[in-house]
Amino acid sequence: MMKLAKANSRSKVEVSDDTFGREYNEALVHQAVTAYLAGARQGTKAQKNRSAVSGGGAKPWRQKGTGRARAGTTRSPLWRSGGQTFAAKPRSYKQKLNKKMVRAAYASIFSELARTERLHMVDEFTVKTPKTKEVLAKLAEIGVESAFIIVGTEKADVNLYLSVRNLSYVDVVEVGGIDPVSLVKFDHVVITEDAIKEVEEWLAE
Repeated sequence: MMKLAKANSRSKVEVSDDTFGREYNEALVHQAVTAYLAGARQGTKAQKNRSAVSGGGAKPWRQKGTGRARAGTTRSPLWRSGGQTFAAKPRSYKQKLNKKMVRAAYASIFSELARTERLHMVDEFTVKTPKTKEVLAKLAEIGVESAFIIVGTEKADVNLYLSVRNLSYVDVVEVGGIDPVSLVKFDHVVITEDAIKEVEEWLAE
């Protein structure tokens, strides 16, 4: 068991080595981030090929004698309102990544955050009123500006969510809403003590 120091405090909390003490696996983290971004793509683009457009049942003119190019249908991609060549179809961009790999990637990210002192643990993170300046003041006490705040599921604070709506460089999620892109993107991650326990239980499953 390794010990993680609390922000603005001399006290330390024991945390799991499997979650916060792993070596950084850059290839696995890259794979997890890529899979997450790929899964967010809609893939709903669709076009009609020559079999899907309407009309074109009859040959527009006879084969010979008109002086015009041979044509068998008005649905040809060469014609106006004809079908699309190599028409796009709805598809899924989802990439397969098993649970063991996903959990290992998250543990690798958390371990690197702790190693580089970008992970800041606090007892709790709440505000009395939904005001942005209160959140900024709390972050200033920790010594950070841009932060990804992770709170426990049972202690989610509505005022906290409302307070960060206008801040593009601050975000708040419960443990169930953690994603690898945010963990890598933000300069600092602020996590509550109860959220750490939830993360350890989640990644130990």
